[in-house]
Amino acid sequence: MSTAHPHVWAAEALQVLRAEQRVTPLRRLSAPGCDGIEVLLKDESALPTGSLKYRLVLALFSYAIASGRITEGTHVVVGTGGAVAVAGARVARLLGLPFTAVVPAKVGAEVLDRIGREGGRWQVGEQPPAAVQQEAAALAAGWGGHFLDHFSSAEQAVAAEGATIADELFEQVDTVPDWIVVGVGTGATSAAFGRALRRRGLTTRLAAVDPENSAYFPAWVTGAEDYGTGMPSLIPGIGRPRVEPGFQPALLDLVIPVPDAASIAAAWWLREVGVDAGPATGANLWGVRHLARRMREEGARGTIVSVVGDSGEGYRTTHLAPDWVRARGLDPRPYVAEFRGEV
Repeated sequence: MSTAHPHVWAAEALQVLRAEQRVTPLRRLSAPGCDGIEVLLKDESALPTGSLKYRLVLALFSYAIASGRITEGTHVVVGTGGAVAVAGARVARLLGLPFTAVVPAKVGAEVLDRIGREGGRWQVGEQPPAAVQQEAAALAAGWGGHFLDHFSSAEQAVAAEGATIADELFEQVDTVPDWIVVGVGTGATSAAFGRALRRRGLTTRLAAVDPENSAYFPAWVTGAEDYGTGMPSLIPGIGRPRVEPGFQPALLDLVIPVPDAASIAAAWWLREVGVDAGPATGANLWGVRHLARRMREEGARGTIVSVVGDSGEGYRTTHLAPDWVRARGLDPRPYVAEFRGEV
């Protein structure tokens, strides 16, 4: 894809990105402890790189191209060793753009392999993990490239896209859900759902799940917008050591703290019932069970919708591997028993 005029290149690039958009399926889940409650999962693992983050990366690229920040030949740089890096590598390849991910030193080999398979480059950051973003931004500036900031720009980019995951979901459901449960990483997805609920005048309530060490639950409880824990989340894709700009607490009805071992246990149990998902999806399922229990105690019936935000592909030797989990002092077994309905 090469043209003489930047406007023509941008129009062609945006057309490529529109062609990458997918409608992901909605699946029903039968889970112990959720009797009388319909549980629906919006399966974002069906996206090309197996992650909800693919939607975000498409929006970030579209926003940057439409704004003139990415043009033909621009070197795109991200600072992360997660699903955003994998998605960014694929999208850059489709557009014929060079791509580099600056990754933390302890990122798993599976993720690095996936970045390479999607046509991207990676390099280990020289700074601590918390400074990877700044290092990537400096690298992009030195190359005259574009730093794809998936935290500061996320909410704005998703809002500029128009139709969101929320709009897609509401076209798929037969009845208005009682609750929607999502994780919070950048905050863009929860904000998209919160705004859509208000635009449509729906009574559906929105809950976010938050792993250990993350700043979002305490920020929501205290109202401190600058809350920070200084500790990274063990659950990739959700939870942050500080409140990111895209987090909109006023759009949330509830934030549910989730033990890391419970997130992992839920991912293990999902594999048992045929859903190949990662630990962020496990955290969502813990939130679903919490709300289902609450609804049953209140004598209510209804529908809870959540998201399969990550496939299990990148976690075979980490969160889905018992030895790796035990080495981190976690014991998911009691939670697995709960999900199986054994206790």
